[in-house]
Order: sequence, then C-alpha cells, then structure tokens
Amino acid sequence: MSRRIAALAWALLIVQAGCVAPGDVSTLALPRARDIGESVFLEVQVGRLGSGQEIELSTDTGRPLGMISPHGLRPGHDAGAYVVPLPAHAVRDGRVRVRLRVVRAGAAPRRPDASEVRGLRIVMGR
Repeated sequence: MSRRIAALAWALLIVQAGCVAPGDVSTLALPRARDIGESVFLEVQVGRLGSGQEIELSTDTGRPLGMISPHGLRPGHDAGAYVVPLPAHAVRDGRVRVRLRVVRAGAAPRRPDASEVRGLRIVMGR
C-alpha cells in the first residue's frame, strides 16, 4: 500500500511541476514573469547515485547546461539539492525544457529513475 501512495505522490508532483518525467525532456514553467537582470536557476533534488555516476543536464535541443557530480557521499544517502544557473537561451516563452541523463565512464547515458532524481524546480533571483 505504501508503494502505491508513494507512486501517486510522485505522479502528482510531476503533474504539479509540469514536467514529463525525470530524465526525459521536462518542461517547467517560470513561477512568475522574469524581472530585468533576474537570473533563472534549476534546482535538482538528487537522490541516491552509484559510485562514479553523474547527472548531465542539457536543453531539449541538446545544448549543454551543466553536470552534477556528487562526490564523497556515504552509500545509501541522498546526494541533496544542486542549483544550476540557466543561460538565457534555455528560457523560452516563460518555460524551461531540460533533459537529464545519468552518465558514467564506460557506460551508455540513460534516463535517471525516481530514486536518482527526486524533483526539479525553477528558482529565480539575482
């Protein structure tokens, strides 16, 4: 029963955030209109990653946005929240479309699962 509740909660978070699914192209709306000179950031809640795994971020068109490389994590613990600044070209019509991939040397990139990326959020500020 608790797995069903967790799955429902995750689905509601995805719908609320306006994204397709973690790892696939996710679309997030800005929380409000951007002021002149204001920056936009992507906050990524990272769960448990295996040793040597990183999360690669890019736009829906493939332009690189950054890499999340957690180091020194204790096994079985979440990596935490990472904030990535977004360039102006990543924001179109008040929305951000990003693709996340788990990468590791010698392995093909893949979509993260729900235990690896727990959430995405747009943060705005100066």
